[in-house]
Amino acid sequence: MVNRILVGAHYGLKDWIIQRATAIIMAVYTVIFLVVIGSVAPDSLESWRGVFAGGFMRFATFLFFISLFYHAWIGIRDIWMDYIKPDGIRLLLMIATATVLVGYAGWAIRILWRT
Repeated sequence: MVNRILVGAHYGLKDWIIQRATAIIMAVYTVIFLVVIGSVAPDSLESWRGVFAGGFMRFATFLFFISLFYHAWIGIRDIWMDYIKPDGIRLLLMIATATVLVGYAGWAIRILWRT
């Protein structure tokens, strides 16, 4: 009988699918954003505010940022799990990464829904 030694993240198919889905969301948003910017051609602060005044662009932008942060979390988490062997350092790096990404998400909310 052969005993396999598993190392690394090994989250498998679920995380692979999530990474691809978040990449698709970000790609679709990029196309939408370029079309909107191409058609509106904002040249002042007020015209940029006008682009994001509607609920659709705010929601789409927020969805983009959440997808970006989740995509980054999966990638960075896997890097920490694959290359940082001491458990304490790996845990500290993962907590720091999660804290920064959650902070960025809060910052995105604040910017998008600022009155």
